[in-house]
Amino acid sequence: MPLGQRRRLGRRQMMTDKSEWVIGRTLARQARERGDRPFMQFEDGEPYTYAQAHEIANATGHRFREIGVQFGEHVVLMLHNRLEYLWCWFGLNRIGAVAVAVNTAYKGRFLTHVLTNCKARIAVVEREFLPWVADIEDTVPDLETIYVPGEPLQDGEVPAFDRIDVRPYSELEGGSTADHNTEVTYRDIGMVMFTSGTTGPSKAVLMPHGHLHLIGVSQQRALNLTEDDRYYICMPLFHAQGILMQTYSTMLAGGSAVLMKQFSPKQWIDDVKKYQATVTNLLGVMNDFVLAQPRKEGERDNRLRMLNAVPVTNETVSALRERFGIPKFSELFGMTECNIPAWRPFDAPDEPGCSGKVWDEFFEVRIADPETDEPLPTGEVGEILIRPKEPFCFMQGYNGMPDRTVDTWRNFWFHTGDAGRLDERNFLWYIDRIKDTIRRRGENISSYEVESVLLEHPAIAEAAAVAVKAEQGGEDEVMACLVLEPGAQAPDPVELLDFCTPRMPYFAVPRFIEFLDEIPKTPSSKIQKNKLRERGLTESTWDRESVGYKVKRI
Repeated sequence: MPLGQRRRLGRRQMMTDKSEWVIGRTLARQARERGDRPFMQFEDGEPYTYAQAHEIANATGHRFREIGVQFGEHVVLMLHNRLEYLWCWFGLNRIGAVAVAVNTAYKGRFLTHVLTNCKARIAVVEREFLPWVADIEDTVPDLETIYVPGEPLQDGEVPAFDRIDVRPYSELEGGSTADHNTEVTYRDIGMVMFTSGTTGPSKAVLMPHGHLHLIGVSQQRALNLTEDDRYYICMPLFHAQGILMQTYSTMLAGGSAVLMKQFSPKQWIDDVKKYQATVTNLLGVMNDFVLAQPRKEGERDNRLRMLNAVPVTNETVSALRERFGIPKFSELFGMTECNIPAWRPFDAPDEPGCSGKVWDEFFEVRIADPETDEPLPTGEVGEILIRPKEPFCFMQGYNGMPDRTVDTWRNFWFHTGDAGRLDERNFLWYIDRIKDTIRRRGENISSYEVESVLLEHPAIAEAAAVAVKAEQGGEDEVMACLVLEPGAQAPDPVELLDFCTPRMPYFAVPRFIEFLDEIPKTPSSKIQKNKLRERGLTESTWDRESVGYKVKRI
């Protein structure tokens, strides 16, 4: 049998053996096969080998078990990028528990919603976020204990909690390194991530291990990752990009990675060179931020062989290639709920704007009329609908939201809310959003949750949050369209933003504010956000950048 055929057969056998579609088994296999090889380091710290990561996963799992965490129980992780994030994820997996990834910008009602939805008793939280949890303690009755990584907590450093017990992360360290005997399968939930809502709060996506595994596999194949690759990871681990597309794909390939606390456009190319990265990812406006930096001598003197950049234009690809000497680019289409059903094959030519070939080994993709779900002819633009060919490689629903699950899955297709088209090669081209979800700088923003905060202001009677562009071809920005209570005086926009800032993530705070006499509605009183988007910015629209108002990340 020819070597190429044997390799394809071996890969297919691995893909059909679903007993291996589990995070813990993947890490254990790599520990057996390449235990001494480096796996992960945090910034300038010493790298951890696969064998060390495997032992820490076992030890952390035993500690979680000792404090009473049960199979299937949700445990919240609200952390910056740090190794403890991975050790917790791996350790919870060993005992069949579920890591709940929480955006580190969440506070106020946003944070209340995710904590009450997942009903976690235990959370691992960065010390700087403790005041945010203390502020909502009365609204999250399930939460009992918080573990805090880093230096020992000092007297007076912990906010005054009435009920929640705050403990040092060191209590989760030093457990037994013995292997676990808990049976975890590809059908079991391995992670929960939150995705934005439009007519309701953010939705908790139940992601089985098979789902997580295929996200990693898609990137391993698209980037042709091997054990010789080094991934530069600067995206947050609470997003699928950071923890699945980059970390998990590295683990599947047996390669190594360097994990950064956060993305820095100023340091990006310096870090890529310093850590000798061969692959990395940029998302949305990150491309523009990198290209906007002053040129430095020797920028092309790097080892990058491939960049996953989504989305990109011909101009962006040309600029990145000319400046940094990057030979290949990869694009894809994916969502937290529906995996990555389309990605560009490694040997396919660059086609900026094309999301890649439908991964028809595991997924079906249909372009349909968004009103009727009827399929449209090849080449026509409609809503992108997805469904899996294999069980448990898709989300298993929205936690605690059966109505939203059924609605998204109507007519037995998952409705992405995105517009796209398929060409004659079965390659998918993403066009734009259809739903009212706002996407700003890589973050999906729930318009419903933004509106809920605005409606807490005593002068506001009605609110509608929509995406608008400040300039042609620019990024989406949040605009708040507001109607005042009868007799109320319009609040100063700066005062209104001061009201919003402590109550919502920094990326959700509106840039634009418009006071209206009325918000357009349908006969059934549904807000017509399409009319507000089409109306866009006017002479009466207030722009926070016009007065230099800055919204800080923390």
